[in-house]
Amino acid sequence: MSEHGLTAGVVGGAGYAGGDLCRLLLGHPAVTTVLPTSRGDEEFERVHPNLLGSGLSFLPPEELAERADELDVVFFSTPTGEAMRAARHFLDRGAKVVDLSADFRFADPEEYRRVHGPEHESPDLLAEAAYGATELFREDVAGARLVANPGCYAITALLALAPLADAGLLGPRVAVHAVNGTTGAGVKPKRALMHAEVAGALLAYGLDGHRHGPELEGLLARAAGHPVRVDLNTTHADFPRGIHLQANLDVPADVTRDRLLEVFQDFYGRGGGGEHFVRVNATPRRGGLNDKDYALYPLVTSVVGTNFCHLGVDVDPVRGIAKVVAVTDNLVKGAAGSAVQNMNVLLGLPETDGLLGYAC
Repeated sequence: MSEHGLTAGVVGGAGYAGGDLCRLLLGHPAVTTVLPTSRGDEEFERVHPNLLGSGLSFLPPEELAERADELDVVFFSTPTGEAMRAARHFLDRGAKVVDLSADFRFADPEEYRRVHGPEHESPDLLAEAAYGATELFREDVAGARLVANPGCYAITALLALAPLADAGLLGPRVAVHAVNGTTGAGVKPKRALMHAEVAGALLAYGLDGHRHGPELEGLLARAAGHPVRVDLNTTHADFPRGIHLQANLDVPADVTRDRLLEVFQDFYGRGGGGEHFVRVNATPRRGGLNDKDYALYPLVTSVVGTNFCHLGVDVDPVRGIAKVVAVTDNLVKGAAGSAVQNMNVLLGLPETDGLLGYAC
């Protein structure tokens, strides 16, 4: 970092996650220059009118590559397949790279091919990429030059399930049901995602095996110490941004909600300590049997626009099923916010820099 502050490149700045990266970087105390790219001829403030007055403009990707020596960090907010071809150019010139796509999430190139189809074009970089679930792999991120940002479903599910794996409560199978906002489908126009089509509807997809499933299975097996089969079910709802995720798993008969709360609070830190961006809803239960106590579980609206993950837990004692509810903003904690959090760790900055906002 120069004495004048950080210079950050955003490859793929015209998409939803790229726009949120620019928004967060503009408010970052250590960042003085943001250079977003786009392959089209759009004007930045027409694409991102919420950033009117920012003074940013799009560069062609080729110009950013020519200016690689100026960059401290480069974010790839691009479709899967692009970062693997371009990241090395920036790494060789001393920039840190944070990839928001799936290009570097698997250490094994054969696993990448199995999940995504094509052969990986930079397989030698896979082994050195740190998986950027910051709360879980902070030391790996701090020592890296290349970070693979998690998928939005994956980071939300990992934060929901990691405490259970650590406590020995995660068995061989877990069912995960996740509802994502329509921004999770990207900016490419699709009729099913038009307001007239999606309003009042739910759009299930990827039920034959979502690509974040193998990502989750590998990481959870690493945490639990045994293979874990993830039944991942995904749906788009008619809100723009946010993820509401519920994970169900079998637990021993003596596990209660209070026991789960203790597990989660010990893992993430009680009160104001521990992990700043992960909050456990420990609201006491009120009322009697069959009361609809909505306050026990977190709401998507409480995290929209923020880098927080809110967690709530409960147990069905008759059936021996633990249930974890996790909510995040798919564009922030699920993408741009985690990427900035990883940048902070990579560069030795305070981890919360540029990310201290709460939901409105």
